[in-house]
Amino acid sequence: MSIDALRGFDMFWIMGADSLGQALAKLVGGAGLMHHLAEQLDHVPWKGFRFYDLIFPLFVFVAGVSSVFSLTKAMESGGPDAALVRVLKRTLLLYVLGLFYYGGFAGKLLDSGEFTGKISDIRLMGVLQRIAIASGAAGVLFIYCRPRTLFFWLMAILGGYWALMAFVPVPGVGASSFIEGKIVEGKNLANWIDAHYLWGRLWDGDHDPEGLLSNLPAIGTCLLGVLAGIWLKSEKAKPERKAAMLAVAGVSCLFLGFVWGLQFPIIKKLWTSSYVLVAGGWSLLLLAGFYQLVDVWGWRRWCRPFVWVGMNAITVYLASNLVDFDKLAERFAGGDIKRILDRTVANGFGGLVLSLTSILLGMLLARALYQRKVFIRL
Repeated sequence: MSIDALRGFDMFWIMGADSLGQALAKLVGGAGLMHHLAEQLDHVPWKGFRFYDLIFPLFVFVAGVSSVFSLTKAMESGGPDAALVRVLKRTLLLYVLGLFYYGGFAGKLLDSGEFTGKISDIRLMGVLQRIAIASGAAGVLFIYCRPRTLFFWLMAILGGYWALMAFVPVPGVGASSFIEGKIVEGKNLANWIDAHYLWGRLWDGDHDPEGLLSNLPAIGTCLLGVLAGIWLKSEKAKPERKAAMLAVAGVSCLFLGFVWGLQFPIIKKLWTSSYVLVAGGWSLLLLAGFYQLVDVWGWRRWCRPFVWVGMNAITVYLASNLVDFDKLAERFAGGDIKRILDRTVANGFGGLVLSLTSILLGMLLARALYQRKVFIRL
């Protein structure tokens, strides 16, 4: 249950952290502790790490953890070939859903609510596409490799990505963009490859934060989750020791990530190797905490809402794309209610209530599916 709860905890922030952060920022103003907390619900513009920069890699990490349990069952019942077919089908479905999420063949969604209708506005790389590629590659490696080999694959991927970014000269830029740990947005190998070889709509002009080359370290993030899943599934250690060693691994990854970040900066938009370790460290610590609380100590009541969401994570994610929960929230807590709250409580409080209402609607959808035992899986 801890894995489903952690997945749901992660999806909870995906469902409304942006609007919640904006509402908090408006409510508390431009200074103080609450302002810094609100700031954590937004991405770092380029270099560094905030709480919201953990949300995406945490989902990739959890996908790796859960794949150990699902693929082991598939291998036990049908062998490696059956597990491989399952991985390939899931990868293809996730990728197609990713195309659909960003508008599919209708192109880019405009502010007017209409689509451009241009095939050239298809976004080939995105969040679900990255999850598909990372979990697909990690799943294939899990099927055919031993844990020690998986660990070497992880090191090779992170080290290889660093070597590519550090030593391969960028046409028109050279290797200067990496001197003394400095990487300039738009002037590095990953961004250059996107600009020249990634067709369709790019999120940041001529490059994309979910670009082609940065899929490599994303596979490393999923592999880290696979290794954690193998440890969780192991029968050689007691539950308390499993949680403790996950925590130790998390602290170790954080230390290595921040040290490596002095030379290879922590940048989410490039999914740098140091970013993989820092995000992986926090993911391991969260998994250790959830596992200890939920599965070892049996404290389960507090996490039930997260389990509702975690059991239908992809469904809730797609629903948030098809249904505008923010506009629905306006019908319950907008208009005069919002204005009255702003005047009587504090300026910005009405926006905070709206944001929380939007998140609550998504949670209620997940609860309804859970109570009716409707679990849509790929």
